[in-house]
Amino acid sequence: MTAPTPFPLTPWVRRLLAANVVVYVLAAAFVTGPWFIELVGFTPQDAARRPWTFLTYMFAHASLLHLVVSSLMLVLFGPPVERRMGGGAFLRYYLLCGLGGPLAAFALVLLTSGVAPFVGASAAVFGVALAFTLAWPEARVYVFPLPWPVPASWLVALLAIMAVVPFLIETREGGVSHLAHLGGFALGFLYLKGGQALERRSALPDGVAPAQPVLVAHQSESAAAQTPTDVPPRPAPDEAADEMNRVLDKIARRGLSSLTAAERRFLDEVSRQLRRE
Repeated sequence: MTAPTPFPLTPWVRRLLAANVVVYVLAAAFVTGPWFIELVGFTPQDAARRPWTFLTYMFAHASLLHLVVSSLMLVLFGPPVERRMGGGAFLRYYLLCGLGGPLAAFALVLLTSGVAPFVGASAAVFGVALAFTLAWPEARVYVFPLPWPVPASWLVALLAIMAVVPFLIETREGGVSHLAHLGGFALGFLYLKGGQALERRSALPDGVAPAQPVLVAHQSESAAAQTPTDVPPRPAPDEAADEMNRVLDKIARRGLSSLTAAERRFLDEVSRQLRRE
């Protein structure tokens, strides 16, 4: 099973990417000295007097490499997850996983006398990567420089190891700030397994890529005559594809809850037709 395509980028993935890039460019162009990281970065010791850092830390990055890695992860895993969850739900999930970093730092501060200010979208994108793996556990993705695709679960496991290794080899203060990023994994897992799993937010059956048009076969005249009056008629293939794209775009922009009763019946009919084929 190959991974669902990350392109085209979904609305909130584009906005989050833009926010991260703009903050980094502005900081690189106008900020001198470490005061900016101290201002927007999160540390448990200063959280009470700098509450804005719970949010601001996830939109700042300490280096260009840090920004590139976070952006690539968001581009790879974010669009399929947003299509599946819906735009509003995806943004809430992203920010929730981002809060996992500070929450984990509070727990990990017991391991050391202090935690250095840390920034970055790692906790948030780690949570998105976890959601992708739970929704498509058999998906395979290409990872440079390997010439063949690897299971997405392997890549997510590698990301977790990359967060643990600095804790093992660096000083406690620097290592804990890396390990705190695993809070995005933990909080994302609790959220998804606590009744908000991605499967509950999709009206499509397993194996159907939400971004792709789904065609419905022509209905014969005899079958049409037997169709109950409370089931909407099946549109022609081209009409079905257009309607499916419209409905999926609406879900991506406004979430599954924005669908009308007729649109939900349309998705249910497509789902039943696919299961019969």
